[in-house]
Amino acid sequence: MSGLTVRLYEEYLADVYKNRKADQGLFIKLVEEIGEVAEQISIRDGRKEGATEEVQAELGKELADVIHYTVAIAAVNGIDLEKVILEKDLSAAIKYNHTTNLTEFLQKTAKYD
Repeated sequence: MSGLTVRLYEEYLADVYKNRKADQGLFIKLVEEIGEVAEQISIRDGRKEGATEEVQAELGKELADVIHYTVAIAAVNGIDLEKVILEKDLSAAIKYNHTTNLTEFLQKTAKYD
């Protein structure tokens, strides 16, 4: 999907959920979706019975739902996830002595666009 960014997704979901007074319901949905991700992984790994031929597609859908509700919670709370992700990654890179960080990665890959 061309052109989708975290910021645009936040703007879209802020509009979708603009009449929400609280984000507790979004959080409950997020937890449910995480459970569905766990279920698909359990099926894939043979710990639970299920349609193993559909696991990859279903896992993708459930992960998309997790992202949806995560971004929606950020959107209704006015959190700039792109900014927070970059700051958090830089902090982790310093803390764990990584040789690079997400900001540097984005700068390197930008010249290939």
